[in-house]
Amino acid sequence: MAELTVRTAGESHGPAILALVEGFPAGVPVETALIDADLARRQGGYGRGDRQKIEADRVEVLAGVRHGRTLPGPVVLMVRNRDARLEEAPAVTRPRPGHADLAGALKFLDADVRNVLERASARETAGRVAAGGLAKCLLREFAIEVVAWVSRLGGVAAAEPPADVAEVRRRRDTSDLYCPDSGATDAMKAAIDRAREAGDTLGGVITCVATGVPPGLGSHAQWTRKLDGRLARAVMSIQAVKGVQIGLGFAAADRPGSQVHDPIAFDASQRDGPAVGFVRATNHAGGLEGGMTNGAPVVLSAAMKPISTLRAPLPSVDLVSRRAEEAAYERSDVCAVPAASVVVEAVVATELAAAMVERFGGDALGQMKAAYEAWRRAAQDL
Repeated sequence: MAELTVRTAGESHGPAILALVEGFPAGVPVETALIDADLARRQGGYGRGDRQKIEADRVEVLAGVRHGRTLPGPVVLMVRNRDARLEEAPAVTRPRPGHADLAGALKFLDADVRNVLERASARETAGRVAAGGLAKCLLREFAIEVVAWVSRLGGVAAAEPPADVAEVRRRRDTSDLYCPDSGATDAMKAAIDRAREAGDTLGGVITCVATGVPPGLGSHAQWTRKLDGRLARAVMSIQAVKGVQIGLGFAAADRPGSQVHDPIAFDASQRDGPAVGFVRATNHAGGLEGGMTNGAPVVLSAAMKPISTLRAPLPSVDLVSRRAEEAAYERSDVCAVPAASVVVEAVVATELAAAMVERFGGDALGQMKAAYEAWRRAAQDL
């Protein structure tokens, strides 16, 4: 079975963040400008800190691409850190509540939590966004689109966006909070301003939708291969994400089955669509049933807690003296929910690309397309 995997390396203030992508099909056209655009969006968003004024993230392809197409081997992507001062950075002995600091100090028996926080930092996600951009290069060959946006922030909820993904993306990209609701954007910005003045931080909710996804990605046969579980793991692994739901999610627990499950119909005019004619009037399942995609758009949401570094620090304990102290302050954001939405989009794209490689074979793009078209013809004749 073909397997596409992504691993990252690097520290927040080290020389660079690296992404190693293995199992990626050969022959896929790669546009680094598209990856750079995602990296730039990750650095943006109202509420970000001063570090984003230092960095100017660009991807560098170190291996696996020739003449603009992927080779049959690992792809290595690099994003340099301009703020590279790892060796000179001071020790940190006052762990921040909500961060990996104390848990890491106790795990590695090291009172200098700098040695943990540098890798635990969300700077690591630059590598995952770069890898997600590469995954999008594969997905677009199959007309699969992934878009994420901020749907709630600081208690302010955005209105339901239009169904058209292109319109959602257009509206989102005109907002410096990556929210397609302009009215909610203004209210969210006001909430961030209040938190900044109070030395506090804010979290929020991110919604992600993938369209054009064919049915049958993932598997019912083994729990490790269920795509809803794989997507939840990928999104939950993003720094500060504390909850993931697919489709209705927790709301499904409060409804009877007749108001949860999506009735199935057949529309011959939709035979060329992702679900080869099998349509639903609703999508409460979020495009996933039995661990597999069902041809409807994949819809998930992620809840991000507030950043754990506060300008008005919470109480902590110095790991050396054991005295009560205020938690350390590392230059940070008031709100990073918009940036996290870019990361959510990237990891969802990566998991869907991996599922496509698994389902249709991954040695080369031409092989995948042939297998995909063969499946579509067979499914239409089912």
